[in-house]
Amino acid sequence: MTNPLANFGPFPEPPALILEYIAERSVEESVVDGPAPWDLGALPAELIAPMPAWLDSVCRWLNWAYAWQPQDVIPPCWTKHEGLGYEIAALAFARTDAYTDAGSTVIWHEQYDRFLTRMNKALGKAGDECRVGRHEDRPARFQLAAWPTPAQGEAEEEEPAGRVEEMAG
Repeated sequence: MTNPLANFGPFPEPPALILEYIAERSVEESVVDGPAPWDLGALPAELIAPMPAWLDSVCRWLNWAYAWQPQDVIPPCWTKHEGLGYEIAALAFARTDAYTDAGSTVIWHEQYDRFLTRMNKALGKAGDECRVGRHEDRPARFQLAAWPTPAQGEAEEEEPAGRVEEMAG
């Protein structure tokens, strides 16, 4: 009799460089005071370099293990949806931590379900095309380039609280 659980593949291991970084950060008297490894935008170049391949393998594993419905598939163009990259990184590191005890594992699965909801909300109708390999950039009417940039030498706009006071007179 063959084992019905033999096809359950292991979760992808983070890159060695990232594991070393995490270990250095967790030492009580650590001199490493860098960003959390899931904060992709804050990582230095040497730490960000191995992340795309690992996170891609995490996406493939999640799709293989959990994506039984089209809306559960993380699209192959996830790197072109910046918010997804941050979410996938946090989810991947959370899973590593969660599998230290069964109760945390159940909570991770709830987090995964909430991730799917946020992913589908973020992708909207474009998600269907992205999932079949037909990614299109953000529609022109939603381009962030429409936001005006401050002219060179101009001060940044006041804080919202300052504007509220100004409008109140």
